[in-house]
Amino acid sequence: MAILKVARLGNPVLRRPAREVPAEVVGQTDFQRFIDDMVVTMREYQGVGLAAVQVHEPIQVAVLEVADNARYPGKEAVPLSVLINPEIEPLGDETEDDWEGCLSIPDIRGQVPRYKRLRVTALDRDGNALDFVAEGFHARVIQHEVDHLRGHVYMDRMPDLTTLTYLTELARYWRNQ
Repeated sequence: MAILKVARLGNPVLRRPAREVPAEVVGQTDFQRFIDDMVVTMREYQGVGLAAVQVHEPIQVAVLEVADNARYPGKEAVPLSVLINPEIEPLGDETEDDWEGCLSIPDIRGQVPRYKRLRVTALDRDGNALDFVAEGFHARVIQHEVDHLRGHVYMDRMPDLTTLTYLTELARYWRNQ
């Protein structure tokens, strides 16, 4: 397994919509190895999610996992998941603002509104159909990764850019608010 190079904000790959993954590709050894490399890369950089476009592959694949992550302390656990060709549908209009960061935009956070609940359909890493409801932080991470697959970054969702802050300033000025 290999740690992949993460594209940073400004790289055009982050602004292009990803292509669907054909069903016949899912079982191929190279594709499965790529998923493993994505997981290793996400964990190496202490991410809770990673979209294929972030590692220079414009295909609709995202991995996510939340387990004792230092970048997001106290967030509910999410088991390792692979989402291929994900589609999301908000369940209601209720949103919640919370801090987000991104491996492609290191050391910066901003408050982003996201739907609290959504229905997710996708394929898992073995090509099996997934259909589930995600809530809270789990829903936030999925929306963040699906945005990447559509050519967007979290800053595009921020109605107020005045909350953009470096991590050091977040800890110093914002955490108690």
